[in-house]
Amino acid sequence: MPRFTPFLLLLAVLPYGATAASSPTRPNVVFILADDLGYTDLGVQGSRYYETPHLDRLAAQGTRLMNHHHHQNCAPTRAALMTGQYAPRTGVYTVGGTDRFDWSSRPLRPVDNVTNLPLDRVLLPQVLKAAGYATAMFGKWHLGQRGEYLPGRRGFDEAIVSNGRHFDFETEPATPYPKGQYLADFLTDRAVDFIRRNRDRPFFLYLPHFGVHSPHQAKPELVARFQGKPAAGGHGNPVYAAMIASVDESVGRVMAVLDELRLAENTLLIFASDNGGVGGYQREGINKAREDVTDNAPLRNGKGSLYEGGARVPFLARWPGRIPAGQTREVPTIHVDLLPTLAAAAGAQLPAGQVLDGENLLPLLRDPAARLARAAIFQHFPGYLGAGPGQWRTTPVSLIHEGDWKLMEFLEDGRLELYNLRDDVGERVNLASAQPERARALHARLIAWRREVNAPLPTPNPGADAAPAPKAGKAGKAGKRKAKSDVN
Repeated sequence: MPRFTPFLLLLAVLPYGATAASSPTRPNVVFILADDLGYTDLGVQGSRYYETPHLDRLAAQGTRLMNHHHHQNCAPTRAALMTGQYAPRTGVYTVGGTDRFDWSSRPLRPVDNVTNLPLDRVLLPQVLKAAGYATAMFGKWHLGQRGEYLPGRRGFDEAIVSNGRHFDFETEPATPYPKGQYLADFLTDRAVDFIRRNRDRPFFLYLPHFGVHSPHQAKPELVARFQGKPAAGGHGNPVYAAMIASVDESVGRVMAVLDELRLAENTLLIFASDNGGVGGYQREGINKAREDVTDNAPLRNGKGSLYEGGARVPFLARWPGRIPAGQTREVPTIHVDLLPTLAAAAGAQLPAGQVLDGENLLPLLRDPAARLARAAIFQHFPGYLGAGPGQWRTTPVSLIHEGDWKLMEFLEDGRLELYNLRDDVGERVNLASAQPERARALHARLIAWRREVNAPLPTPNPGADAAPAPKAGKAGKAGKRKAKSDVN
């Protein structure tokens, strides 16, 4: 792929004859992304313990995608959202390097991971900025921590990055805030201010919260609200519930300012999470010594896995008059769809010369009878994510999801798992042996896709037979710092 300078990046996405002047009919775009929020962690998604009145109202005013998927952890999801490309095209598969977990005794060596999103890619904010949008990002970036990789150099007019702590947090660039302020409130303050200052022009606001990621910290008054409340359906942690409540408050504040400024009717507002919740491990017999913070039931497993509990996430979209209220869609969708969808909403030109793997979802959101052009969605993870000494949230795996059917190929031994998600959303009954022809056909399509995107495969680990089993409490070089189930 050719390398673009920042000036050429702008030209690559600017429509012929277009100027920075904007059309008054172009919608504002607000995309709020939670971190580690599980599929059932909203009231509207089934929780009987967590309280999310603003998100429930957003869902009632818009359409929910019930079969939407992101990656198994945060960095690859964010790379795909920004580029519209599957992970094999960017090389961003996970967080950090291959030594985060001790895979020395495993049969495969993971593919090296890219930690800085390549500079030759045109990103979503560049697409919208070239179409005349004011652009801003406040929150977790996770696609490069220095210099030209920072969001302020990649299409955002304004950008403040912060993650890692919910109190006493640091920001890039350094930004003052009241002592004791909660990070979600700080980010929302900036988001509301940006909306107010740009009310008279189209704007793109990306609000990627660090909540509800660990460390699990919340405002005491919100924790008190949930103490003593009976647990329900694997949900019962008061601190985690309070963190969810803070994210919900943030969404409510954004909705309120859009209403106040009479911008709601001309704003596409989307809420999603970057991966599944940190839970479901106990049911899978993974890291039983550590208590799950939530549960993704009826979905299997959680963050770090490409079973549905790790990759299926809430997705709520509201655009009054354009997207119907109170509806749901069951068609499989995926993170790479965001860039073409928002570009279509904004009337922006797609990046020239950059392969896009996603599809515009607006027809599907608007019309329950609509179908997407593609037949399937795909995932490819050529590495390992640990869950504790000698345990794994996932080993190398690829998958194809076509209609009701999902086939996973585990790359260590070639094992195939086939599930009918309509009948078995918990992925309990592997039908690969019972339906060998279907499994072979889906596997052939998965292999063809890997060839199309030039997906690298992990290589044999020559030291696997001689390597001792990992010692208790060890998880590789970086894992020595984070040997627990809720790491990225």
